[in-house]
Amino acid sequence: MPGGRLTQQERQQIALGLADDLAYAEIARRLDRPTSTITREVMRNGGPTAYRADLAHRATEHRAHRRRPATPKGTQAPPQPYGRDAEAVRAYEEQFTTLLMSQGLPKMTASVLTCIFTTDTGSLTAAELVQRLQVSPASVSKAIAFLESQGLVRRERDERRRDRYFADADVWYQSMVAAARSNAEFAATAREGVRVLGADTPAAERLENIARFMDFVAESITRAAEQAREVLHTKSTP
Repeated sequence: MPGGRLTQQERQQIALGLADDLAYAEIARRLDRPTSTITREVMRNGGPTAYRADLAHRATEHRAHRRRPATPKGTQAPPQPYGRDAEAVRAYEEQFTTLLMSQGLPKMTASVLTCIFTTDTGSLTAAELVQRLQVSPASVSKAIAFLESQGLVRRERDERRRDRYFADADVWYQSMVAAARSNAEFAATAREGVRVLGADTPAAERLENIARFMDFVAESITRAAEQAREVLHTKSTP
């Protein structure tokens, strides 16, 4: 796969692909780029509805000029544990952050959640997040507040009376249950349309089929989530 920065011509092709409602994977295939590269490019520059090739190109050049100089020798980050490739870890964290952004999380919030998910300790303090992300304490505080409000992280006090933030594994189960509940509500609304429009009409028949489909999906998701919940707490064996 080719590396390097996206060219202005490639960004124009991305904009054209978005205008044609192409999936990120299809745009990536046409440009011979990783799908994650296209997703990250679009989400970083306004999202699929607001992406503009020229603005994205200028913003990238601006960010490149603002980048900090290389870290002097002697102050470099410590080596990764378990012999991990530091660059590979960084790339993966960026990929995971981009995925969370594509699900609707703001960039800083997604970055904080990625840090917590990928740390071996399973939790981080606000100070540790600030150090890892090289951002202001206020930025971390705002992101944590949002994540707590959504039930995506929980807070505990450690032995030094510091707040530590955990990404509870059960958040994935709760997310699936919420999705099932949303589908069930959709089914109920569609079925209400059957009553309003008349059960023997073509429109009502269409809505009833939608309701039956959404009921089936909701029940299947709930059943699968219940059956798989214990997997979230399973420890891998060597």
